[in-house]
Amino acid sequence: MTPPTTDRTTEETAVQAAGSLTRDRKFLRLWGAQTLCQLGVQTTEITLPLVAVLALHASAFEVGALASFQMVAFLLIGLPAGAWMDRVRKRPVLVAASVGRAALLASVPVAGWLDVLTVGQMFGVAFGLGVCTVFFETAYQSYLPSLVGPEQLLEGNAKLESSRSVSQVAGPSAGGWLAQWLTAPTAVVVNAAGFLAAALLMWRIDDSEDRPVSATTRRGMLGEIRQGLTLVFGDRVLRAITLSGAVFNLSWAVTSAMLVLFLQRDLGLSAGAIGFFFAAAGLAAVGGSVLVRPVTARLGVGPAMWLGAVVVGLLGLAVPLADHGWRFWLAGVAFAALNAGLMIVNVNSMSCRQQLCPPGMLGRMSATIRFVMWGVLPVGGVLGGLVADAFTVRAALWTAALTALLAFVPLALSPLRTDQRWRPAGR
Repeated sequence: MTPPTTDRTTEETAVQAAGSLTRDRKFLRLWGAQTLCQLGVQTTEITLPLVAVLALHASAFEVGALASFQMVAFLLIGLPAGAWMDRVRKRPVLVAASVGRAALLASVPVAGWLDVLTVGQMFGVAFGLGVCTVFFETAYQSYLPSLVGPEQLLEGNAKLESSRSVSQVAGPSAGGWLAQWLTAPTAVVVNAAGFLAAALLMWRIDDSEDRPVSATTRRGMLGEIRQGLTLVFGDRVLRAITLSGAVFNLSWAVTSAMLVLFLQRDLGLSAGAIGFFFAAAGLAAVGGSVLVRPVTARLGVGPAMWLGAVVVGLLGLAVPLADHGWRFWLAGVAFAALNAGLMIVNVNSMSCRQQLCPPGMLGRMSATIRFVMWGVLPVGGVLGGLVADAFTVRAALWTAALTALLAFVPLALSPLRTDQRWRPAGR
């Protein structure tokens, strides 16, 4: 497969198309729903660990396992979910997954009010959320190309990723303060309400999605899974993106599982202060979404990805240095800048994947990549808990930072660095 052209005509077309999606009613509803879902996801990343730590007095290993349970579904059902997704319409899946997440989260405050909440139930809720996330993430990545044209994919992905960034600002901050004011189990109510509102928005999108190819004309499930694996690992660019994402996600899983615990127990921060720490990083990621198009136009898709991965890895080294005083602010600034750089890498990655993939295989491509990228997340959560229990939480964060340094290697060894077609014209 060949990468998208980067001549001046293509760049001018993309510039002319910029902003057009703000007048597209279908995309705006998807965008609004995605924003609400990401707000729920980001709030959950704070409130669920806080429920475990504050209400249930969970150990470091249990906190790490809780994060792992949310991601293990990608290993168990990720590949068949992708093959199945190419057989069905995507919008009903998006609606059902959002309703499912709302119901699962609602069970946490109900159990808390009845004084029957346990760590075991938290693990069950986390696993159920993971199953819903598998289907939601696979569906929405495959759904976007049916709503927008190829020249609008970068803009569409940037806007959708900006939703993730905005929710990284609002979600952790709101989750932290709500947990402090209302108790952590009660704060989960906000998450459930957001997912229900998202389901309503997606339900109202005009149902003009093309009907998938009939299952009678397709290969069996195993054959279609094999097609997805061959597509991803047979293409040098898709393979590099997948391996790089897996390395970084392994690092991120350790960080996300241990950072809340580190800030709360080692540094003694309140729930609200922890929320502010993550909110500042999310605000920086919003800035990163604004920079995606100018940075990509300046450097090209390839350099924006592999150089961005280098910068992200280096910034991550400052996070384990966090301590009281100026070292806390240094870690906070570095963590914020890391999120901005990661935004540029992620948007280019998603747009690149969608343009390289045949339309009829978007579900399998997305599921295969997420199977690898997200499949390492439960490993990272458990690894973080084991290192923290054996040594210290700070040692677990150092393990994550050193791992992230390797994420740029697959990208730098791929055509994204060497092929001129991935660079701007005249460079």
